Amino acid sequence: MREHRLRIGDRAVTLIAGPAGWGESSPLPGYPCAPVASRRAAEEAACAGWPAPVRAAVPVNALVDRAPVDAGALAGVPAVKVKVGRPDPNDDVELVADVREAVGPHIPVRVDANAAWDVETAERVIRRLAPQDLELVEDPVGGLDELARLRRRVDVPMAADACVRSVDDARRLATLHAADAVVLKVQPLGGVRAALQVAEAAGVPAIVTSMRETSIGIAAGLALAAALPDLPHACGLTARMPGGDVVAEPLVPVDGRLRVRRVTPAPELLARYEVTG
Repeated sequence: MREHRLRIGDRAVTLIAGPAGWGESSPLPGYPCAPVASRRAAEEAACAGWPAPVRAAVPVNALVDRAPVDAGALAGVPAVKVKVGRPDPNDDVELVADVREAVGPHIPVRVDANAAWDVETAERVIRRLAPQDLELVEDPVGGLDELARLRRRVDVPMAADACVRSVDDARRLATLHAADAVVLKVQPLGGVRAALQVAEAAGVPAIVTSMRETSIGIAAGLALAAALPDLPHACGLTARMPGGDVVAEPLVPVDGRLRVRRVTPAPELLARYEVTG
């Protein structure tokens, strides 16, 4: 294996090259991702490769995290994810209503609160958001027990993300009937194969998302989404690392879909971001 240590903006990124290709380890500050799991995911990509895909392309959602809503940018997308959990719930309600108006009644709209609420707050806000016909609410609260309680109180489907980091967590999700979907990120789960095991243990549909990686990291999420037996939801593989990429032709969606393909860093971009000394 060959390692390349990079600095892209304020992010430390390690790229690993091996016989199977390239892998990325780039834990996002403040987001629950054990460095050992991130490293394991990168080594899997570089040395073992990924399971064979069962689909040639993956639908991806657009991401809205602030007002005003750009209706033109949402034209033709298969789904939209809206970041919520602001101090004033009225801001969330207004933003989601604007998104729904922009995309019309038939495009799935989901929201992601990043565990900003307690159960009681989540119940109140979700009831106010429910008239916008939400596909699901991702991470409204911080733990599986809280998520299971909330799910019994509201009719909007729930998705678990940061509270599932292992097969044991996934099994507990299934036992508690805590969620209607599980969100999978390759680096925090330790690789594509580990994530597939988590999806199987959870027993609910999976949604693959990224955590602001370069195209090397997004390619791992794409490989995971392409290998899942079923993929009923659009995936969140569009959030890119601010500050730059290492691939000359980055992984970007066309007509709301990412084509499954391998990517390789461009030597000049590696040189641009590599840390020396």
